[in-house]
Amino acid sequence: MRLIIEKTPVEVAKWAARYIVEQIKQKEKFTPSPFVLGLPAGSTPLETYRELIRLHEAGEVSFANVVTFNMDEYVGLAADHPRSFHSYMWNNFFSRVDVRPENVHMLDGAAEDPVKECADYEARIADVGGIDLFLGGVGEDGHIAFNEPFSSLTSRTRIKTLTPETIAANARFFGDDESLVPHTVLTVGVGTVLSARKVLILATGRRKARAVYHGVEGSYNHKWTISALQIHPNGIIVCDEEATEQLRVGTYRYFKESEHYCR
Repeated sequence: MRLIIEKTPVEVAKWAARYIVEQIKQKEKFTPSPFVLGLPAGSTPLETYRELIRLHEAGEVSFANVVTFNMDEYVGLAADHPRSFHSYMWNNFFSRVDVRPENVHMLDGAAEDPVKECADYEARIADVGGIDLFLGGVGEDGHIAFNEPFSSLTSRTRIKTLTPETIAANARFFGDDESLVPHTVLTVGVGTVLSARKVLILATGRRKARAVYHGVEGSYNHKWTISALQIHPNGIIVCDEEATEQLRVGTYRYFKESEHYCR
């Protein structure tokens, strides 16, 4: 695992965006096959999306040959619902870059058969050869995607029930009214994320410090699903200084020094 420590959330976003662009360009050198990118919604990746948009507008990257798969969607929300992750992604990212609509894949929260929708999603990922890079955030309780505490670490895309803590945290997107937050979601599994060739997790702010601690120094366990990143051959956590506050001094120094000598 790599742990990249930047000073601020903006610097975290710039590092992550540059890394994504580098990976897209690297694949372009060797194959005409599309770059397959897994993406999250939520507040943490917003700055990264803004930086990717800036790099696209500056002519540094094209998304015309990028295929995307989003992590999750609320059950019961149609794609055009203002609080759906479909709307979030088109409003905050897809409409601002040159990604082709037919290359955008998102779970349908209004699907008549959610179980089939999840199985079909996994099949679509397999059909394009798997995900090259999965970008994600992490919840305060250490969940990645919507794989809440005690989720199976080999899970695939499925229906999940949200914890009261996650519902409370997401109420800010629903006018701070918890009763409006759907209680179930369709989400990629921990195993789905780990099947990606590279995984990049963003964590910013003191509220994510405990999750970063368990992801880096804690045991590999299903209570903190971020800990599954420990067994990934190309797993990276990018965080700001505040998110490192529960790490041991020696751990902090080790990763800072390691990245210094890698530059």
